[in-house]
Amino acid sequence: MSQPASPTDTRLPVTLLTGFLGAGKTTLLNAVLGATKGPKIAVIVNEFGEAGLDHDLIEAVDEEIVLMQSGCLCCSVRGDLARTMADLIDRRQNGDISFERVIIETTGLAEPGSILQTLLVDPYLARNVRMDGVVTVADAATGQDTLDRQFEAVSQIAMADLLVLSKTDLVPAATAKAFETRLSALNPTARILRASRGELPNGALWELSGLRVTATPEQTLGWLTPRDPARAADPFNNLSGLAPTRSAADLTLPPHDARIGTASIVLDDPIPPVAFDMWLDTLIALRGPDILRVKGIVFLEGIEKPFVFHGVQHVFDPPVPMRNWPGGDRRSRIVVIARDITRPELVRSLDMLRARLPENTNALPF
Repeated sequence: MSQPASPTDTRLPVTLLTGFLGAGKTTLLNAVLGATKGPKIAVIVNEFGEAGLDHDLIEAVDEEIVLMQSGCLCCSVRGDLARTMADLIDRRQNGDISFERVIIETTGLAEPGSILQTLLVDPYLARNVRMDGVVTVADAATGQDTLDRQFEAVSQIAMADLLVLSKTDLVPAATAKAFETRLSALNPTARILRASRGELPNGALWELSGLRVTATPEQTLGWLTPRDPARAADPFNNLSGLAPTRSAADLTLPPHDARIGTASIVLDDPIPPVAFDMWLDTLIALRGPDILRVKGIVFLEGIEKPFVFHGVQHVFDPPVPMRNWPGGDRRSRIVVIARDITRPELVRSLDMLRARLPENTNALPF
């Protein structure tokens, strides 16, 4: 008997590159565009003049697109992002240009949430592109001060799938390590890589999201699992309760860091659909603007396979079923990253799921 075809997704993968002013986004971009190996990429920047692209990489320029020697493209946002992306996609479908991936570089002050929502809300983009991951560049030399002064930088860290630590060669090893520890506290599930002059291992920026039809169970679990080495042996050791994301000894947080709350829960048994829907609807309705990201693998009663879900504020990707999930493990894992919601509020929210919702839902935990 022939094996069923592997699931495919023909939509263009989009990587969102963010990071505060001077963090090193352009250095990373130049390294990606100058690579001799790798996919052809279309890069969307705000303006060519602000991008600081390495002119030695540029082969030809027209009104709208810069062509790089590697075959990659770069264009600036003209009008709004949705129109710029739609124009690129149309030109690709017509055979005028060729690329396999898209990188969107944000301004240093931008929160990633609005761009993620644009990709989901715009009907044309939702059909033609998928979010492949959020990459945030963090400057080891000035990053601590930036996080203290600029809450936008804290939000950029909290929303990342991958954190790229730059300029580690400019600071003592202990300083870089302390900054890395702070980043891990703000975003426990994000992988952290150190870049040397913007260079990273080949392919490190791609396939970051666990919300992919081609993702393996291991990849999706990695997307949800806290990266703390202390939890590496058994990252979901608190199977029926809430998994702490910060050390109990960490009693004093910088003011901006304290505004970010992260909580996760693992549930042993499948969730009644009404309980999951009511929990999610309540969370979005009451605190939607403050939800930076919600993601998880969920088993619902009456459905054999789990599905992966992901949302930003009140906008959610279509859920993706996990067809190759190993038998026997029917635990649901949910991670919430929120702004201006204290951690006890997140705990009480997720307790609604653990209790399969109280009979009287008038006293909601927000």
